[in-house]
Amino acid sequence: MVDRLATAVRDAGGRALVVGGWVRDRLRGVPSKDVDVEVFGIPQDRLHDLLAGLGRVEAVGQSFAVYKLVSDVAIDVSLPRRESKTGRGHKGFVVEGDPGMSIADAARRRDFTINAISWDPLTGAYEDPFDGRRDLTNGVLKAVDAATFGDDSLRVLRAIQFAARFEFRIDADTAAICKALPLDDLPAERIWGEIEKLLLLAARPSIGFALAREWGVIDRLLPEMAPLAGCEQEPEWHPEGDVWTHTLMVIDQARARNGDLDRPRFITVMLGAVCHDLGKPATTAVIDGRIRSIDHEQAGVAPTLSLLDRLNIHTIDGFDVRGQVVGLVANHLKPGMFHKAANVGDGAFRRLAQKVDLELLARVAKADCLGRTGSFDCSAMDWFLERARELGVEHLPPAPLLMGRHVLDLGLKPGPAIGEVLRAVYEKQLDGVVTTLEAALTEARAVVKNRDGR
Repeated sequence: MVDRLATAVRDAGGRALVVGGWVRDRLRGVPSKDVDVEVFGIPQDRLHDLLAGLGRVEAVGQSFAVYKLVSDVAIDVSLPRRESKTGRGHKGFVVEGDPGMSIADAARRRDFTINAISWDPLTGAYEDPFDGRRDLTNGVLKAVDAATFGDDSLRVLRAIQFAARFEFRIDADTAAICKALPLDDLPAERIWGEIEKLLLLAARPSIGFALAREWGVIDRLLPEMAPLAGCEQEPEWHPEGDVWTHTLMVIDQARARNGDLDRPRFITVMLGAVCHDLGKPATTAVIDGRIRSIDHEQAGVAPTLSLLDRLNIHTIDGFDVRGQVVGLVANHLKPGMFHKAANVGDGAFRRLAQKVDLELLARVAKADCLGRTGSFDCSAMDWFLERARELGVEHLPPAPLLMGRHVLDLGLKPGPAIGEVLRAVYEKQLDGVVTTLEAALTEARAVVKNRDGR
């Protein structure tokens, strides 16, 4: 499709160039699905008709000629455009398409030189007015235009996630700009968009978090994490150092081990890793000569909710990410505790499954265990997950055998009493005493009889 588009544009007297991340990734030898094309030399009033001859055209930014061309694949097509800053925030721009712009002027609005390279699909030639290929080779992130780089403060977060994803160093002048930029104009969805890329696309997200702390971004955008730095831990169990160091190691372990999950569950595990020890700063104390963080699981719930509110994290693709992350934080020590305790009953697993997905809990606990220096036995988490699977509660608690209609058939009238009977019988089911509907009905009759005899 790109070749057909480029040929049609050439035949109409213009030139079509592939731009942005696709070109960068091509040079890095990494496949990329998203293709963006800029069309030079074709007026806006002719561009739509030209595209319509190649497939279905959807207007994305009609006022400045941005279209999605859909045929066997989808391609974003636009005129080269200039952006003028008119106010604060990501909407404070006037954007104007200009088919007569030079390639260099069109590339000048890009953030980093590695994203300002274009490629001609008909000739194979690269257009690289800001030496982006050199910076790719040298592993450097450098602003295209220092004078306009700060017009969009989101570029600070893009620098952080790119530095982690590509493991590039930041050009000193670009880093100085990033440190100085205010970030208070960024809405939650844009902040989360870059943090999600950092968590899911970087092999070592810790690189980005370390850079964010160095630049003061953690203090400004994720202040719940700031107290982790300098919060000491008992060296016997955490020889790696403070909670910040441990958390970054846990994040990297979670990223390395959970890429098989679908997007919402992967996000859940990664956020669980980020938040799991947020309760330690408030609970850490030296007791009998040892550093302890008693009840830090529960203490972590409030700062976790604050962080999730800050990023506006709720349900993603129908999955309750928010609720599950809170459950992970509040229970992340449970797999190890269950393994250590003698004769933990099946009911404990079934009840815990009411609070959190046990497979995701085991995954976060495994990352927590491995996210340390030294040698530790982390097999407890494997045992925990295997046990949960044997019971069939790795994702959900057991479905109740007894339903409201069954209790009504016993002669009870609608009202609070129905719920009391259901809860009492379900507790027996969680304990494994009730395993069939017949047994549930027998237990319900006993509960009703005892209740009536009160």
